[in-house]
Amino acid sequence: MPDYFALNMPRDERMNVSSLGLAHLGDAVFELLVRSWVCTHGTARIKDLHKQTVRFVTAPAQAVMAEKILPLLTEEEADVFRRGRNAAPHSIAKSATRSQYQTATALEALFGWLWLQGARERINQLFEQMMEGEV
Repeated sequence: MPDYFALNMPRDERMNVSSLGLAHLGDAVFELLVRSWVCTHGTARIKDLHKQTVRFVTAPAQAVMAEKILPLLTEEEADVFRRGRNAAPHSIAKSATRSQYQTATALEALFGWLWLQGARERINQLFEQMMEGEV
């Protein structure tokens, strides 16, 4: 039985997952990271937990945070990021520009791709860089 919390999908299989499929998975990975971060940084009331989480998981916020890690990406990670940015989403959130939405999709695709290879340490490194200075 596969361990869906510790996947280590071979590279050729990972590269066959569509960019929007990677983004779909990466969206959940990113939100779990944000929820964990919010819970460990002092917010206790449920209303505040939700408000803080939403602050980080919107496309505009993800686009800003993605810029922090772009210089740190390996060539292969940058390729996945570009592939995600070039994906053609069916809709764009009203609160985001097309560029912000594409960058957020790229970030999510990267996190989905890293998750599928079991690169939890790398995910944490990038996430830590993105959250540096946030309160």
